[in-house]
Formats: sequence, C-alpha cells, structure tokens
Amino acid sequence: MGDLAVYGGLFLAAFTAATLLPAQSEALVVGLLLTDYAPWLVLAVASVGNVLGSVVNWFLGRGIELFRGRRWFPASPAALARAEGWYRRYGRWSLLLAWAPIIGDPLTVVAGVLRETFLVFLLLVSIAKIGRYLILAAATLGFG
Repeated sequence: MGDLAVYGGLFLAAFTAATLLPAQSEALVVGLLLTDYAPWLVLAVASVGNVLGSVVNWFLGRGIELFRGRRWFPASPAALARAEGWYRRYGRWSLLLAWAPIIGDPLTVVAGVLRETFLVFLLLVSIAKIGRYLILAAATLGFG
C-alpha cells in the first residue's frame, strides 16, 4: 500500500474518531509508529485529522437545535447533558479533555452549543489532541 493511502487512511481514522461516530485511531497510530513510517508525519496527520473532526463537532453544536431529538442524531441526550454539565462547571478549560473517551466528543459539540469562541476552541482542542498523540508516541517509542 502506498504512503499516500496509508496517511489518507490515518487521517480518515483520526477524523472519524473525533466526531460523534464510534471509532478509534490509537491502534493505527501505534501500528504506524512501530513501522518505518516517520513518527513526526504520523503524529502530524493524526493530529490534524483529529482536530478537524472536533471542528465538525463544534459546527454541529452551533446548529444543533435544528437536529436535537431526531432519531438519527448520533449523540444521546444523556451524553450531551453530561458534557454540558462539565462545560458549565469547568468552562472552556474542559476542552482540554477533548481527547477523553465518552465525554471528549460531546464536549466539543457542547462548546459549539454554548457558543465558545472558535479560536479559543481550536487552541484548547489542539493542545488536548496533539498532547494525547505525543504521550501515545512517547509510550510506544519509549521516550521519557
């Protein structure tokens, strides 16, 4: 498989994992880090894909009132309520948990619902997502 296809697949996996769709990207990142692929490029592609997936969530949150309660909507009312509670309690700093399973993706939607400033959102989510992949790389490659 060519490098472009591998990196394209990684981008797609990381992007999808950051949306409300059920997916994970960590195993693919670890697998690529353990092969001959350039670690910096693996981390860059995964990070960009994951952050952009969260941006989709933020935009979804901005227009959620149009879709909330629809049967096909991918986040349950309970998950959104839990994330909104975190966000109201801890404010924008809760976006540093955007990497976390279960609450991370709904938090990024709630940030849009509650009209968090896009640049603040982008900065905090980028720190969270890139930080998670850097820690994963360090653990995989034995740094630190």
